[in-house]
Parts: sequence; C-alpha cells; structure tokens
Amino acid sequence: QVQLVESGGGLVQAGGSLRLSCAGSGRTFSRYYMGWFRQAPGKEREFVAIIGWSGTTTYYVDSVKGRFTISRDSAKNTVYLQMISLKPEDTAVYYCAAGSRWSSRTSDFDYWGQGTQVTVSS
Repeated sequence: QVQLVESGGGLVQAGGSLRLSCAGSGRTFSRYYMGWFRQAPGKEREFVAIIGWSGTTTYYVDSVKGRFTISRDSAKNTVYLQMISLKPEDTAVYYCAAGSRWSSRTSDFDYWGQGTQVTVSS
C-alpha cells in the first residue's frame, strides 16, 4: 500500500514557476514508477510526466517538454515536478501517481494522491 500527498500548488502569473511535491509512504515506494497527471475543468485527466525507479529515466508529454522537470528523492520518498515558464493552459489540478508499468495511461497507475490546484493567470 502506498499513500501519496501532493503539495506546492498555488496561483502564479504566466511565465512564473512552481515546484510540486509528492510525499509517499510505504517501504516499497522506491519500486514504483512515479507519474504526474493533470486535470483541467471539463477535461479528462492527462499524462504530464513519468520517472523511473532510479530517477535517471524520464518522459514528458510534448506540451511541457523543456518547461517541466520531474525528479525523485528516494531517501525522502518524494517526487517533484519543477514547472517553469508556466502558461494559462497549464491551469489544472495536478495529481501524482504510483504504478508498476512504464506508462502514460491513468489505468496503469495503482495509487493516487488527492491533487493540488495550479492556477496560472494571464
């Protein structure tokens, strides 16, 4: 069992930055692939980024490449999403998730956090 708690969301102007954190519990946390997803009002939840066990392998959706960076600190059981050059279209609730597959599909992730709101004003 893994429990995930996100933090770090907020209101920021376009062009600004935020760093999201996802604190995980459970001894097996380091064995999971960790992903970030987001869901804007009226839209489906979409994949943002994923990171492998060691933290050296990452993958991003095209719309955030070069602006978002996913990382993990296994000693702290925490995954981060550093976001720069934020745009109004990045506004969404951001969720972290843990899964056993290298995947961008929500159905492949077993554990989810409660989400943190990110709002980017123009």
